[in-house]
Amino acid sequence: MKKVKYLIVGAGISGLTFANYIDDDYLIIEKESEVGGYCRTIKKGEYIWDYAGHFFHFNTEEFKKKFLEKMPKKDIIHNEKCTKIFYNGKFIDFPFQTNIHQLEKEEFIDCLYDLFNKEEKDSYDNFLDMLYGKFGKSIVEKFLKPYNEKLYAVDLKELDVDSMGRFFPYANKEEIINNMRNHTVNSYNNTFLYPKNGAGSFIEILYNNLKKENVLLNVSVQKIDINNKLVVLSNGETIKYEYLINTIPLNHFLSLLGGYDSVINKMSYNKVLVFNLGFDKASPLCKKEHWLYIPSKDINFYRCGFYNNILGEEKLSMYIEIGYNKHNAITEEEIEKQLKLTLKGLKDIGIIDDDVKLKEYVSIVMDPAYVHITKESNELLDKVKEDLKNKNVYTIGRYGAWIYNSMEDSMLKAKELALKIR
Repeated sequence: MKKVKYLIVGAGISGLTFANYIDDDYLIIEKESEVGGYCRTIKKGEYIWDYAGHFFHFNTEEFKKKFLEKMPKKDIIHNEKCTKIFYNGKFIDFPFQTNIHQLEKEEFIDCLYDLFNKEEKDSYDNFLDMLYGKFGKSIVEKFLKPYNEKLYAVDLKELDVDSMGRFFPYANKEEIINNMRNHTVNSYNNTFLYPKNGAGSFIEILYNNLKKENVLLNVSVQKIDINNKLVVLSNGETIKYEYLINTIPLNHFLSLLGGYDSVINKMSYNKVLVFNLGFDKASPLCKKEHWLYIPSKDINFYRCGFYNNILGEEKLSMYIEIGYNKHNAITEEEIEKQLKLTLKGLKDIGIIDDDVKLKEYVSIVMDPAYVHITKESNELLDKVKEDLKNKNVYTIGRYGAWIYNSMEDSMLKAKELALKIR
């Protein structure tokens, strides 16, 4: 039986970061054939895609240096974000609520009137209730409600008021009115960095700092005994650990522990079908946009992004995101159906026309994709995580901790835990 001080489940950005800040006595278990989790990069033909849109907004100088000092400057793209909303056949600047003056006159009046007559409360019952209270009926029903329903694939009344935390673009009446004359964008990702060879380039930097013999690829966890601190692997090995660090989705991890069925059933999330698409020529419409938000229910995807515009290349290279409820199965037949609907939607918007031909594509299913934050699940999972911590089991990362955060947030938490217990 092999013994190890730190057994890390999952070689995504959180697991790799944790291992970067501890001593040599660790072992990482990864079921895939490569590290990176959802931060992996795919190369097909002449196209480079990530598993989904991953853009870096470093607020921590340490992490910024960690990556940028180990990559040639020519391999890093610095961009000021250019994002639009495709609404009623035209582009509106994002976020919608601070750019209602770009709407047609009657719609603008509707939004402005409802904004000034909204019924604010001291506290709100749920996410949708908060949207109506903060922004009024028209802004909510024209964009915020349909877009977030497409994204989360759930009734917005089921989400907690603060389910998106700092990532939601709040704005008060004064900010909305002032933006009509002096356009400003105050969001966490006004600017971003992107490696020319995809987000996986940053993952490789983390991975290259580690001992490769301490990372087991193509191996999964079959069973966990947290009382005796034993983990059984798919290769037949049993590992004795001192600390168990989980970074895989918490619902999957709890199923390996056993006895948490009632908790797992209450954990809500969506799935996302991602299409990475490579075309033979440029888009006739989108020449500079980095990504678009699509609230219309007539279009199957809620967001699309343009790798070629980010990288300064000509041929159209895109990612597409389609939201599903956790109970929906995403079969091969469903994927084929959605690809046809996606190409139709791109034509309807004007992003492609009959002269722009699809050359390469890859489909990816993210399951889970976005976790649904609710007050009930937070209270339940806080207790579960505290019980696990008392047995030297820590669960971290966006999916391991079951939270809504950024990649840098996940890295910070992984480093913090490593320094605390090493």
